[in-house]
Amino acid sequence: MTTRSKDIPRREAGIDRSKAPEPRVSSKDFMGNRYTSREFMELEWERMWTRVWMVGGLVAQLPEQGDYITHQFGRESILMIRGFDNKIRAFYNICQHRGNLLTTSEEGSVVSDGTIQCAYHGWKWNADGALVHVEDSHDFLEGNPCDHLRLNEIPCDTWAGMVWFNMDNNGLPLRDFLAPMTDQLDSYEIEKMTRTDWVTMELECNWKVVQDNFNESYHVRIVHPEARFFLDDRIENTQFDLYPNGHCRMLMPGGAPGPTVESIDELPNYVRSELKFWELDVEDYRGRDLAQMRYDLWAQKRRLGTSKGFDFSRYSDEQLTDNYHYTLFPNLTLSMKPDGIIWLRAEPHPTDPGKCLFDMWNFQLFPQDGSSIYNKNMQKLVNKDYQAEHIVGKQGEVSVGPGIDQDVSIWTTQQAGLASQGFYRPVFANQERRIPFHHDVIDRYLFGGDNVEQYGQRKTAP
Repeated sequence: MTTRSKDIPRREAGIDRSKAPEPRVSSKDFMGNRYTSREFMELEWERMWTRVWMVGGLVAQLPEQGDYITHQFGRESILMIRGFDNKIRAFYNICQHRGNLLTTSEEGSVVSDGTIQCAYHGWKWNADGALVHVEDSHDFLEGNPCDHLRLNEIPCDTWAGMVWFNMDNNGLPLRDFLAPMTDQLDSYEIEKMTRTDWVTMELECNWKVVQDNFNESYHVRIVHPEARFFLDDRIENTQFDLYPNGHCRMLMPGGAPGPTVESIDELPNYVRSELKFWELDVEDYRGRDLAQMRYDLWAQKRRLGTSKGFDFSRYSDEQLTDNYHYTLFPNLTLSMKPDGIIWLRAEPHPTDPGKCLFDMWNFQLFPQDGSSIYNKNMQKLVNKDYQAEHIVGKQGEVSVGPGIDQDVSIWTTQQAGLASQGFYRPVFANQERRIPFHHDVIDRYLFGGDNVEQYGQRKTAP
């Protein structure tokens, strides 16, 4: 057995772990109507959702010129298409004749003449948004529509193998909006990973209930009791970073059981399988400090990574085992591992503040010359050659994986409580400060520097 002492200096490559300066987090209270009010939902749409960068899909879904994808975001349908100049552009998925949806397909390609044809009156648009064919074009009082109409284009960019769009023509460039997360996450080379699972679930809760959950780890030991077998969630060992533009990061030690696990006899099979994959014998830890597993995994992944088809040279030792957990403002969560990601997003329901659309994408980095591997997040064998099917359903009809299903079970009961007149205000532990910080940044979009008491005033307890 290869043993790595806790005292051996750690490898310094990889993401900068420097603690971010603590921002000011407001102490104002906020009420449950932030999660239930249609008026607040409209403010979010008009002043925030239409001004931030959103993920519309994957670059891998657009391999050929003329390929397109659509994404239904709130009340808007967005069309993203790879042009014949190889540039990916985004448009409102709306025919500019009389407002019909240009396509109802989630994925597709232009027809043989290089156009998308509206199903209503046959107008044809090419991949760069130009109108190229109109029936009876001579009959229009304003002249031939092809001479002056185009699809309504919006900013579009790519990062980490994802296609992003923004409905604000005057917004920040994508990398500036995401900074400093882009520089940190580039080392993972997400664009080389494969999406093995793609699930959309309609939830009976506001989108902020979901994001609040991923902005704190206080719930982990209760909602995810199995996490103690591979994480140390003690707050004194966990680092929380809050960045001025609303993004957050959590660094939590992993790769070994937490202090409540006393014997290897308690370890579940998936932990034993991980040790076996890296040629560590679980019996070697009987009667020893189980925290040593973390350091031994560092050593083994360095020693065996290349032979098993992985390049870990970009990562620090901590990245090989620990939970690098990112929340990107306003609604994206990335739980990073060197060989995969859980990608989580809650988007607003088009009309109901008490509902949202929750997406789970599971990404796997496959070994070189390897087509299948056991995925710890989904607890199943995943295959590189399998094209992830988009599974859509309501809560209880579909699964988003064993760990995230545990979170889902809480969200609807919390939404019910937030709507109760018996709820006065949230009471936050310091380790939950990412939640009020997230709401502060939302309010910055909605109200600027104003303190709007309608959504921030404490109810008086009896």
